[in-house]
Formats: sequence, structure tokens, C-alpha cells
Amino acid sequence: MKKSETYLDFCFIQEVSGELATNVQSMFEQLFKYERLHWYLDAKQEEGAEIVVAEVKGMSRWETEQEVIDYLEETANEDFWSTLQGYQFQVLPVEKGC
Repeated sequence: MKKSETYLDFCFIQEVSGELATNVQSMFEQLFKYERLHWYLDAKQEEGAEIVVAEVKGMSRWETEQEVIDYLEETANEDFWSTLQGYQFQVLPVEKGC
């Protein structure tokens, strides 16, 4: 199976509850448990909103950005979709040689 360098950026926003970063961490543990991906979460509160910006990177089985979207549409739960406000993906299939 081919592996691809994968860079996923997400922005999650909800009303302040103090739990968004923990929820995103749990969602990512489930969504990406079969991929060699690592993530960093930057959480902050601003104007009554809780914001988590997530940077995910590593190696995955996906070869295109559309494959990532299809996987998320099939797998992600309602909390993921209700708090997701934006994303940006880059998937770079590894070619033989340099």
C-alpha cells in the first residue's frame, strides 16, 4: 500500500464549555487511529467562543484530498461536523526515487 505525506489543518469553534480541545483530541484518536499521523492543538477563547486550531501531519494511506474528505464524511461524528468551521488539506503521494 502506498503512503502519502499528509498535512491537514482544521479549525473548530463552539460556545465556551472548556471541553472543545479534549473533544477534538478524542475525535482525532478515533479518526486517525490507523494512520501514522500526529497532531498539535492550539486552543484559545475569544469573545465567548472556544477555538481550536489543529495541525495534523504524517503519513497516511490517502492519495488525494478528496479521499480524506470521503473518509471524514463516512467516519466523523456529529460533534466533529457541528464544531468544524474550516479546513485545508494537502496530500502528497510518495513517488519512487527523489
